[in-house]
Amino acid sequence: MSLDLQTRRRYMKALGIPVWIPRATPNTADSESSSAPSPRPAATDLDTLFNEPPPSHLSQLDHQQTVTASAHPSTPQLKAPDCSDLDWEALQETVKTCELCKLHKTRTQTVFGTGHHEADWMIVGEAPGAEEDRQGLPFVGRAGQLLNNMLSAIGLQREQIYICNILKCRPPNNRDPKPEESALCRAYLQRQITLVNPRLILVVGRIAAHNLLQTDTPLGRLRGKLHYLPGSDLPVIVTYHPAYLLRQPREKRKVWQDLLQAKRVMQGT
Repeated sequence: MSLDLQTRRRYMKALGIPVWIPRATPNTADSESSSAPSPRPAATDLDTLFNEPPPSHLSQLDHQQTVTASAHPSTPQLKAPDCSDLDWEALQETVKTCELCKLHKTRTQTVFGTGHHEADWMIVGEAPGAEEDRQGLPFVGRAGQLLNNMLSAIGLQREQIYICNILKCRPPNNRDPKPEESALCRAYLQRQITLVNPRLILVVGRIAAHNLLQTDTPLGRLRGKLHYLPGSDLPVIVTYHPAYLLRQPREKRKVWQDLLQAKRVMQGT
């Protein structure tokens, strides 16, 4: 459902979100073209784009797959579980007790996912951070606050969306997920996608995009285009991770364009 401008402004004001005023009203007829420029926020609003949260002490396909847990030739092969018949409760319990990779030795708890189990929108991130590891929920640190504001800016609340990561355990020192770790977790993610059955996936971050789309194309070339989940007709939009925006606030303009593109896809325009 599309909100008129005044309704959207009232909605954003009620949530304490800065009102963004595009330079020009989007042309519905032109929005079908991926090359059509997205409406941009006024230049004076860019510094408050997404209402960046203040700094704090908080840091931030159902099938079997066989991967090698280590490059050492003597290491036995580990098999990702077959999750194709699991319901939500069984899947969460399987993730909770997973010991397929070494991350189970350093985690406080697994970070399964959160949100509406029949959501139209699904957001897939990279891996839990320190605060997510403590709380057992994805995107609850500073990056999570920024994500909430990003969603609110296009008229969505966190509770309407399903959010998860490609990894269910925090890598030590917030390092990047290793390919073998992502591969062992992939069956869990794919089952989550199947159970939610979303209309669109918004994937945030380079590693998540590479894992989900099975590509090594740079993120800058992936964003701004409409992709589809391999082997399906499920639309996928790629954008920058909120944690990246905390370090590179100038990129917020691009994320705003990506969010507008995702909304157009959902509206069928």
